[in-house]
Amino acid sequence: MAPRVTSLDHLVLTTHDMEACIGFYTGVLGMEARSFAAADGTTRQALHFGAQKINLHRAGAEFAPHARRPMPGSADLCLLSDTPLEAWQAHLAARGIAIEEGPVARSGATGPIRSLYIRDPDGNLIEISEPR
Repeated sequence: MAPRVTSLDHLVLTTHDMEACIGFYTGVLGMEARSFAAADGTTRQALHFGAQKINLHRAGAEFAPHARRPMPGSADLCLLSDTPLEAWQAHLAARGIAIEEGPVARSGATGPIRSLYIRDPDGNLIEISEPR
């Protein structure tokens, strides 16, 4: 049997403004910011939600190894929520976050989803989805 991967542990976002990035993901999306000691002894920042995390790299000071061309605003993430999209619409409106599209029907990894699209402070596309 050939080797295969089984799940996603973390991904990395590169940001121009660490504080604005953390503020958005914690204040708007409800993630938890945590500092952690990496294996190389450096202290790094991450955003935790569920059993996943997003590691953060500051643009121009990325930790090695990194993507060939790390850059803010190049990500397109789909995040699942058990909160109805109508509640998300009210939550986002109260925080002045523009919805670019949605609610719209989409196809997720495990079946149909309904989604809203917004942008984070670096311009990354963030899809907030509820399973159908």
